[in-house]
Amino acid sequence: MAWHPYDLDHLAQEIVLKARYRDLSEKKVSLNQAYKMRSACAFGLERFWGEHLRLSDKKKNSQEDLDKAAFIADVWDAFVGIMARTGTFLPGAMLNRSASEAEIQSVAEHLWRLDGKQQQVGLAVLSSLCDSVVWWTQRLKPDNGGQD
Repeated sequence: MAWHPYDLDHLAQEIVLKARYRDLSEKKVSLNQAYKMRSACAFGLERFWGEHLRLSDKKKNSQEDLDKAAFIADVWDAFVGIMARTGTFLPGAMLNRSASEAEIQSVAEHLWRLDGKQQQVGLAVLSSLCDSVVWWTQRLKPDNGGQD
C-alpha cells in the first residue's frame, strides 16, 4: 500500500472550521467528538459509519448530539470522496434513526463486503483523516476560558 496524502489535512481543517462555526453559533461542543471519532476507527468502517445513527435520534437526543452526528457525517463525506479517488466506492448515505432496517443493513453489508485490501486502505485513510481532524481541533477549538 503506497501512501498518498489526498489533501487530508486541508479537508480536516475545513471540517473543523465548519464544526467550530456551528459550535460558536449554537454554543455547543461538537468538536469534543473528534477524539471519540478517532478511537472509533479501531472498530472498523461500519462501526465508524454507524456512530452517527446513535447520535441522530431527534426524539431522544439533544441538539448537541445532533451537532455531533453532523460532525461525524462531515468526516464520513470527506472520507467517501477520498476513497472514490482511489477507486473504492463507499456508501455516502448518512441516515437517521428513522431509516428502515433494510437501508441501514444495506450500508453495513456494503462495508462488510469490501475485500481485505480495501478495508485496510480505508481504515488507514480514515485514521489519518481523523488524526488530522484531532490536530486541527486542538488548534481551532474555541477558547474554553483558559482551561486546556
